[in-house]
Amino acid sequence: MVTKITSSKKTESTREKLKNSINSFFHSKGITSSPQNRLVLLSTFFLIGLGIYFFSVFHNDFETFNANQLSSTLGFTFIITATIIFAYKVLFFMYTAYNYFKYKPIASITDKELPTCTVIVPAYNEGKQVWDTLMSLAKSDYPEQKLQLLAIDDGSLDDTWKWMLDAKDQLGDRLEIYKQPKNMGKRQALYRGFNLGTGEIFVTVDSDSIVTEDTLRNLVSPFLKDDKCGAVAGNIRVLNNKKEMLPKMLDVSFVMSFEFVRSAESNLNSVLCTPGALAAYRSTVVFKCLPEWIDQKFMGQLSDIGEDRALTNMILKQGEHVLFQRNAIAYTNVPEEYLGLYKMFIRWGRSNVRENLEMGKYVFTNFREGKKTGTRLLFLSQFSKLIMSYPVMLFMLFFVLVHPLLFFGSTLVSILILSTFSLLFFTNQHKTYQGFWAYSYSILYTFGLFWITPYAIATASRSGWLTRGLEEKK
Repeated sequence: MVTKITSSKKTESTREKLKNSINSFFHSKGITSSPQNRLVLLSTFFLIGLGIYFFSVFHNDFETFNANQLSSTLGFTFIITATIIFAYKVLFFMYTAYNYFKYKPIASITDKELPTCTVIVPAYNEGKQVWDTLMSLAKSDYPEQKLQLLAIDDGSLDDTWKWMLDAKDQLGDRLEIYKQPKNMGKRQALYRGFNLGTGEIFVTVDSDSIVTEDTLRNLVSPFLKDDKCGAVAGNIRVLNNKKEMLPKMLDVSFVMSFEFVRSAESNLNSVLCTPGALAAYRSTVVFKCLPEWIDQKFMGQLSDIGEDRALTNMILKQGEHVLFQRNAIAYTNVPEEYLGLYKMFIRWGRSNVRENLEMGKYVFTNFREGKKTGTRLLFLSQFSKLIMSYPVMLFMLFFVLVHPLLFFGSTLVSILILSTFSLLFFTNQHKTYQGFWAYSYSILYTFGLFWITPYAIATASRSGWLTRGLEEKK
């Protein structure tokens, strides 16, 4: 009996040592998330390790697989298509990397050079967060006499208006607040703000976003350095990334999307989407396309989504440059659960389908003076993802049916290779190992969100914000 107790104590001691060792590793890498989050990370690496094992065991069977399947037209098509897609992705990645290394953000200009600026904050069912947003804007290092703050409550059903009134009490004449008679959509709220604005530059900020003190001055600086600059995209990071897993994953994804991809697009003067969370527009350029933008329709219905991508598209169509400012940062809230995440991605996907169709109408015309090749390549990259979404999904299913373990192994090995770049990039940019979430996000996206693009294409005509209802917000 004594021996059993001693053995049990030894086992418990070993477990504690292992637990402490794991916790120590995560803390040493700056990953101080909850035990649940650490379990997900450990499970991720276990899955990748399992994938490597399966790949190493079954890769020898791939030659047999080829011999058996190449006799069929479908198998031959699969091999050729997979090779072409891989080669295309490698070449386009190299092109993106080349433009990324050539990109440099524009340094902040002086107070005297700064233009007059109208900041528009549309809000719907945002609660106290809108107050935090307005307070962060009020603390901006921007001359007060040149800054107009507008907040518009889009018919909220919660206490958003109460928090706007409180912000008005504190900020006085520095803040103007307005209330829509009913919920009319973000585009209508922005439209009202554009018409009320008096600034040379319009800045739009989502009501769940926080800016740093130098964000606004950095964001508007390109307009003074480039006469052809019509819009500027801000750099978006995740605000609520301290506890839940999905925000941590999305933070890594956002860094790649903005600091890598948009940097490259900016070098081509063709950022394809200025984010709703933080963007700036030259007012004269906005007014040129404002009637078309507010009345935009898709398949006979007024568009109530994708207002940021649509406005960017119309500005590019005018021949204006759309740039990115890495040093203009906003922190925004993102979904913390899978339900909210896939709804957000569906909305983005539908907007992407619609605006790629619109972009296809002008991108091969003489829409801009000077070089247009880069813009066209960016469009082709976007459009090819849409065109290939169904074939890729079918080929994936074919591979799963023919050789599931090899598919599982090769997919996880690919994730290991590709996500390692995201990890290294994130770590180099922000000096933290939170980039390990790149692996978990890639697995989630590959196996849990692969259906988004095909579904968005099939339902592109549907409207609805999907993630701004009061019940979902609660």
